[in-house]
Amino acid sequence: MSDTPVRPGRPSVRKLPQLPSAVRGLAPAPALRLSRPSDTWFKPALSVVVASAVPHLTLLAIGRLDLIVYTMAGSLCALYGHGLPYARRARAVAGVVLGMAAGLAVSLVTASLTGSTAVLIAVGALLAAVQKVLCDATRIGPPGHVIFTFVSSAALFAPQHLGQIPGHLALTLGAGAFAWLVALAPALVRREGPERRAVARALEAAAVCAADPGPRNRDAADPGPRHRHAAAAAVHAAWQCLLASGRPTPVRRSLERLVVHAEAAFVAPGPGPGAGAADPERLRAWAALTRGRGPVPTPPSAPGTADELYGIDAERAVLRAREGRRAARRALLRRLGPGSPLLPVAVRTLIGCALAGYLCAALGVGRPYWAIVTAASLYQANIALSWNRTLQRTLGNLLGVLVFAAVLPVSRISPLALVCCCLFFGFAAEALITRNYWLGSVAVTPMALLVLEFGGAHPAGELIGDRVLDTVLGAATGFLAATLVTNRRATGRVEQALDATDRARAAAERTVADPAAAPTERDRARRALTASLVELREAGDTAAGEWWQRALPEQRLLAAERAGHRTLAATAPRRGPTAHAPSIGAE
Repeated sequence: MSDTPVRPGRPSVRKLPQLPSAVRGLAPAPALRLSRPSDTWFKPALSVVVASAVPHLTLLAIGRLDLIVYTMAGSLCALYGHGLPYARRARAVAGVVLGMAAGLAVSLVTASLTGSTAVLIAVGALLAAVQKVLCDATRIGPPGHVIFTFVSSAALFAPQHLGQIPGHLALTLGAGAFAWLVALAPALVRREGPERRAVARALEAAAVCAADPGPRNRDAADPGPRHRHAAAAAVHAAWQCLLASGRPTPVRRSLERLVVHAEAAFVAPGPGPGAGAADPERLRAWAALTRGRGPVPTPPSAPGTADELYGIDAERAVLRAREGRRAARRALLRRLGPGSPLLPVAVRTLIGCALAGYLCAALGVGRPYWAIVTAASLYQANIALSWNRTLQRTLGNLLGVLVFAAVLPVSRISPLALVCCCLFFGFAAEALITRNYWLGSVAVTPMALLVLEFGGAHPAGELIGDRVLDTVLGAATGFLAATLVTNRRATGRVEQALDATDRARAAAERTVADPAAAPTERDRARRALTASLVELREAGDTAAGEWWQRALPEQRLLAAERAGHRTLAATAPRRGPTAHAPSIGAE
């Protein structure tokens, strides 16, 4: 990277649309290309099967398969929180269950009070927008708001009476409580599993960065800077996971030491002071052992490690204190406030879902909620990603109806066959969706159609025709709304992130230059700078995929990232060299 200093002040910004990036973002091939499966794909897949099988088979035994739609709402909560440490996962999944029940309650009450299709579509669109904002603001992670919207929209168009609502909600909460137990059950076998995976990812990303750090004069589009961005994000995620994991244990202490080494490789990947830990093979060996089921590797001690671990404990104590919890709530409220960058996406969701639903209703489609869910599923962080999701959703649903047509005769052999088919497609959806969203949709579509069979058989041609029409109309109107509702706050978010990065970099430089600064202050300043660089890259990537907005301050963005990485590298010598003989042992 260049050593050009960051100049103070903001450059002039030309108000021109980003047409070249928009045109590049329309290429379909990258959107449909398959990727490697997630390293934890089997966890949500198995969890949703176990969480669904018990309620499904119970209702089958008592002959009430018509109630599966309500238990499924709770069972699907087992899909959430698999990347979180168990202490935080317990709170997150409990919140998901309560949020699912709240959305379902609004839908059931609305359905019992009115039969007006116009009102039902309006409520469904409003619920989809609220669910989108809440999931993005809380950063609950995949599968995001789509499951909530699927459940609440389907319930809007199901016949309902007020007297039935308490019993139906009780089924959802009961199935949700069982899903909560399923999501937390692995803690009995491997208490630090999420932390181990997060640290393994940080070590692997640091190894890639160490193997190809890139010369200092490289352009930002070259591999080196991209590897540093990925390593910064992985190291930051590992620290966040460890900070939220609960009280320190011997295993977590070893994990913290490993992140110290990964961080040293990331902040100073080239030769020089502080770069001794940047041995890609050693980092990969540690990652493999950390991800496995054996003892966590014990890295060699490095000067400054004890001080950094002391700083981590201090940060953990602050986060758990009352003031720390208040700060977290204030941060959440800022993400939900009037100036939130999430607001344009919420407006897109509201308008797109409403247009899709009303258009399908006008054309006489009996299930406009499918169009609402299709439109809601499209909205990602920016238009470029929403376009990709439009292609993926459309292709996946169209292929999925063909799979449904093939499997429908098998599902009608017996009620047990129908239950088994639903469980199979639930597993397949989670197993495939990490390869690409369209591949997962091929399994999601027949599962959603088979759910209707629990209430009674429907003509196959009618189901397939409605689903195809809803998919095409929902995708078209949903993406049209995304293009009409501009997001001019994306560039403003970049400018705010630039200011925050400049402040974090200045604070880190002051602590490095101050010989009286405590090691914990330097480490805390370095982690704050890393977090700001991750936020800056996320804001830049989001804004780069938006159309019809102010031009990005690309030069300032590039200069801020370069200066931030130089400052991170300058912190490494203060901790001292970390090069020691390899040591991969057990605690």
